[in-house]
Amino acid sequence: MQETSPVTVIKGIGPKSALNFEKAGIRTVGDLIHYYPRSYDRYEAAAGLSGLTAADEGRVIAVEGRIERELSVRFLSSIKLTTGKIIAGDGSVDVTWYNMPYLRTQLKPGTVYIFRGTIRLKGKRIFLQQPKVYDLFDYAALRKNLQPVYPLVKGLTENALRKALQNVFYGPDHIDLSEDCLPAEMLERYDLQDLKGAVRTIHFPQDEETLKRARKRLVFDEFFFFILMLKQMRAARTGRRHDYRIEAKAETQTLLSALPYQLTGAQKRAWETISGELAGEKLMARLIQGDVGSGKTILAFLAMIQTAANGMQSALMVPTEVLARQHQQAFDSLCENAGLPYRALLLTGSLKASEKKKGYSKAASGESPVIIGTHALIQEKLSFRSLALVITDEQHRFGVQQRESLEKKGEAAEGSSGGTGTPHTLVMSATPIPRTLAVILYGDLDVSVLDELPAGRLPVKNAVVDSSWRPRAWRFIAEQVRQGHQAYVICPMVEGSDEIEAENVIEYTAMLREELLQYLQAPAVEYLHGRMKPQEKADRMERFASGEISVLVSTTVIEVGVNVPNATVIMIENSERFGLAQLHQLRGRVGRGKDQSWCIFMHTACSDEINRRLEILSSSNDGFEIAARDLELRGPGELFGVRQSGELAFQLADIYADAPTMRCAEKAAEEILILDPDLSSSRFRTISRRLQREETGGKSHYTL
Repeated sequence: MQETSPVTVIKGIGPKSALNFEKAGIRTVGDLIHYYPRSYDRYEAAAGLSGLTAADEGRVIAVEGRIERELSVRFLSSIKLTTGKIIAGDGSVDVTWYNMPYLRTQLKPGTVYIFRGTIRLKGKRIFLQQPKVYDLFDYAALRKNLQPVYPLVKGLTENALRKALQNVFYGPDHIDLSEDCLPAEMLERYDLQDLKGAVRTIHFPQDEETLKRARKRLVFDEFFFFILMLKQMRAARTGRRHDYRIEAKAETQTLLSALPYQLTGAQKRAWETISGELAGEKLMARLIQGDVGSGKTILAFLAMIQTAANGMQSALMVPTEVLARQHQQAFDSLCENAGLPYRALLLTGSLKASEKKKGYSKAASGESPVIIGTHALIQEKLSFRSLALVITDEQHRFGVQQRESLEKKGEAAEGSSGGTGTPHTLVMSATPIPRTLAVILYGDLDVSVLDELPAGRLPVKNAVVDSSWRPRAWRFIAEQVRQGHQAYVICPMVEGSDEIEAENVIEYTAMLREELLQYLQAPAVEYLHGRMKPQEKADRMERFASGEISVLVSTTVIEVGVNVPNATVIMIENSERFGLAQLHQLRGRVGRGKDQSWCIFMHTACSDEINRRLEILSSSNDGFEIAARDLELRGPGELFGVRQSGELAFQLADIYADAPTMRCAEKAAEEILILDPDLSSSRFRTISRRLQREETGGKSHYTL
């Protein structure tokens, strides 16, 4: 079989089961082999129940025991709660499952099983939450090796993935990965494993050492091809002529004078640079990198007004409809207060067909000089008359190709008069990356840093606590809600996992509703996660923004979300599972209004390293300082540490833990482009072919 073969060529995958694989983006054999595990689990020996205390909460344990009597099932809101008692040796422990009523008929009282789940505490009662159940033989087999844990979707199981991968690598018609895209001398120079061995080992590791070596090779590839792409983009852009000289105009000064605040020194310096580049001969391609709340958006609005005042168009692309609508309202309000005639055209996927058609007409004719939208801005039907400036906000949520697609809308604009018609590019990111890494990861852009926060903003107060503080944290949230404020609770998972100790939004929401009833009448608690339909997510965020929802239990999807000044508390469960930079971004959801805000970092695992990492957050609200400290703490090639998931989302690579590998990849890319800038020689033909696959939507979803 080949990488391009459909998954139905794999034994055991028919048309019906292929639909489940497709939900996870797995359509071909190549998609499957590059569907990497999100973590690995080592199954411990079954333990007894004696000696369990409240200090064990959050710990995953395996218990060899039997169900005392037939399980009971009851409803808790929309959740089916299955409960019972496990007898193990001389001890016993209560057990709870959510939405698994079928276990009542499957588990026979008196039969011995292995129950593996998370220890939880409610009052003084200790219970085992959501344990997975194994027979003794199966559990003994699992204990022999590291077990990969994959991201799953409804209908796709770990077992189905493992069987399919077993057939791909070890079946009679196994895949041929003998051709390596990197030259042998590069593999030797950077001590890299061959590609075939690395891809196979990442799914079937023998031990941690072989897994680390395999991961290093795949991480190197992710960085190497991404950096190659950026360097080629920069080379193509350097010295390129353009048709859009956007001169400084009085309208921008009018807006600045009407603002209810003064720009910080960093904002003034960045705006001077942006304004000068817009008016200059050189095409602007600039990143504005600023901490959460540093004031990047006003710089984008100033650039859009300057563009409109020159009779040209600008487009701002953001990752969510809620954020797009918020930006449109903020832009219109600023212009109205300043007496400026400009209003933003909103284009999102949820607009009615008639509204889209009207919007497309306004963009194509030039009637709308300012366009704000989501991915809808890169749809084929949308065209512009004179698109001179393209801006992407929260750049780490977009792919480089998506940014390029928006830029090409300017090249195709009807108003282009000779030259290339390529628009100026402004990119904004709140991801705090040390400058030494930013110059690599944003290699096609010049970088400006906003390193000051607006005056008068109250710093967020931080608390790093263990799970024994959870009841007090819930009481504090209830008190804030009683005072008219709102709160976020962040969980790392959508649904419960049998193999990872982590809170999940669905079960947690049901539990929190019940707990808050002690303090509030009918508490408005809802959940939000990335698997919900786009309109459903947008509606729920808008209900939270309007105050209809008091507490929002969410995954990190809110990391890029609507501005809710009334939210004064964010509680992050399992905070030890997140990277420091991502925790800082999550903390940035609060502290946006006039009231004091708090961030509660709740951890369920305890070690000196975890305490050191979280204390950095407790002692600092400076994202760039935190990112630099994070980089110092992370060991090279760290494998089982915390990923910055959701940020700069390579499939495997972590820009902090894998910084040494990133620097090697950058050096290798530089050396190759010096030897062969076009990658046209036979020596680098395989690299060129792989790069073309990446640029046309390959499996590496780089979102920088």
